[in-house]
Amino acid sequence: MGVDLDSVCGGRGICGRCQVVPSVGSFPKWAITAGPEALSSLGAAEAAYEGRRPLGPSARLGCQARVQADVVVDVPPESQLHGPVVRKTVDVGDIALDPLATLHAVTVPAPTLDERRGLAEVVIDCVADEWGVHLAGILPGALAALHASVAADSPDDAGGRLVTVAVRWSGPERSKRTGMVTAVWPGVATAALGVAIDVGSTTIAGHLTDLHSGDVLASAGRMNPQIRLGEDLMSRVSYVMMNPGGAQELTALVRDSLAALITELCSEAGAEPDAVLEVVLVGNPIMMHIALGIDPTPLGQAPFTLATDASVEVGGPEMDLPCPAARVYVAPAIAGHVGADTAAAVLAGGPHRDDAVTLLVDVGTNAEIVLGSSEGLWAASSPTGPAFEGAQISCGQRATPGAIERVRIDPVTWAPRVRVIGCDLWSDEPGFAEAVERRVAAGVRSTAAGVTGICGSGIIEVIAEMYLAGVLSSDGVIAAQPGEGERASHVASDGRTSSFVLYEPPEGADGPTITVTQNDVRAIQLAKAALRAGIDLLRGHAGIEAPDRVLLAGAFGAHIDPVRAMVLGLIGDCDPDGVRSVGNAAGTGAVRALLSGSQRAEMERVVRSIRKIETATEPRFQELFVAAMALPHATAPTPLLATAVDLPRPSRRTSSPHNRTRRRRAVPMSEES
Repeated sequence: MGVDLDSVCGGRGICGRCQVVPSVGSFPKWAITAGPEALSSLGAAEAAYEGRRPLGPSARLGCQARVQADVVVDVPPESQLHGPVVRKTVDVGDIALDPLATLHAVTVPAPTLDERRGLAEVVIDCVADEWGVHLAGILPGALAALHASVAADSPDDAGGRLVTVAVRWSGPERSKRTGMVTAVWPGVATAALGVAIDVGSTTIAGHLTDLHSGDVLASAGRMNPQIRLGEDLMSRVSYVMMNPGGAQELTALVRDSLAALITELCSEAGAEPDAVLEVVLVGNPIMMHIALGIDPTPLGQAPFTLATDASVEVGGPEMDLPCPAARVYVAPAIAGHVGADTAAAVLAGGPHRDDAVTLLVDVGTNAEIVLGSSEGLWAASSPTGPAFEGAQISCGQRATPGAIERVRIDPVTWAPRVRVIGCDLWSDEPGFAEAVERRVAAGVRSTAAGVTGICGSGIIEVIAEMYLAGVLSSDGVIAAQPGEGERASHVASDGRTSSFVLYEPPEGADGPTITVTQNDVRAIQLAKAALRAGIDLLRGHAGIEAPDRVLLAGAFGAHIDPVRAMVLGLIGDCDPDGVRSVGNAAGTGAVRALLSGSQRAEMERVVRSIRKIETATEPRFQELFVAAMALPHATAPTPLLATAVDLPRPSRRTSSPHNRTRRRRAVPMSEES
């Protein structure tokens, strides 16, 4: 399955490191209906382990449970030998701190018989007297702890007691905001923390911040546990439709993951979850509906009606989060399949602030596209599917240590060289084989090794390099077996089609041979054509020939080579120097909205002004899609790309290996590495 279970006991059912969670129900994605009998019943070793240390809910020991029928299992991150590499960092740039949660320490006077005010009113008046801040009231959760918090502090000489109140402000303009007390602590509390979380369909990434200083104290990510119920969003909607209680199951999965992520972030920073006062959630509309406990099935079919496109605020406990004083802000959506994550990416990238035309692309299982400038923005989504993330690819995998992430192919010999996650060496450099066999890298808990597959950025590079070297024709057909010579060793016959041999383990070493098949190429062509057709639709609606700059967002966009993306035809012809990766722009925008109420208000204003284009109902989409299947494109010229790399002459290939292509100009060393 490509997922190695952790174990330190050698499969004896003692350590508990290999826990998995089986699922029961119908899974149309894999044409599986799994019942409780799919795994063997609880054995003696599992019963003995549970007597020492309880298993997690519905969990089994992977080393003991035997597969007896088709089954879908979740392997949580802590049970994976080679944990996923969730590479999402944040740089919010320069923003004015304007947090919506603040702390105020006040001295509450000793009570007297003459005092007719309640303790809540006394505290509110103290905040007004000492801070010049006028509050609207105290939330019930804070009210319940008020007496105990005041009594817990030692009185001063006048009998007064010191308490700290957390105040949550609401309202777009700072001068007109109203405040409510959300928490009370005895003495002086100094920790006011916030968490910004990007809830993706594949990964969930979060950042813990100090609301007073703006510092990011910790960042962490984990795989979305819903993956076992469907790789893509539509599969999860289908799961909800076909399984009673499926919506509640998906909601519980994502909320448990959010709670665990917040706990992990606080633990990493040496903080308590009680100090988290603000949580910002961004994500695609289906994930946001599920997180809020809203049925996502209306988003699975036209007209893709949102329950609401406005922002939503709830208390942390309402979403089962371990931060009782926190308010959870779910950012607004743009359209049925262009969600809060895109709104946050727009806030981070700032195309609405720039006179230059910007193309912002967030590539995931569903690609979100925004095009425009300060004069106006257009947005759309395209169903690219999970191919760019390694799914539907014969040797594809997620971004874990050992996955190929960079590729170069010699245009004369077709000899490939690769670089993998967890190793800085290229495969033709001395010591590469030994390094990947050891592979002591961050997140790897074992010396298990080898080149294991291709991740998303590697897939883009290998298809682009195959085209540049002449292995692929412009219509995406792999060359037939080229006869004798060095090239012959890199192409294998698959019957009526061919495959390209990307990597073979050294003699005597374990590990798979990594190949790129004709079906792999087709899967990438379909995904890139969907994305490119969406971009071309927006260009037509906006009347824009080409953008001045291109921002590639998301975990995938952060690690692909811009020139190779252009060779593939992902984004159209533009100045390569204007193409850059902006990392997890959705997470960056979420942090900006966390640290500044003004930024939050700006995001809401911009979202209301964006013009939405629905690709599913556009009559030209199919025409644009077909043209975009070719590499780089069937009809669109690429003069700007030609300044960065020599492109082969456009060619079509059926089976002949003798199509001649012009050798590309050598790529500078800075690009080769």
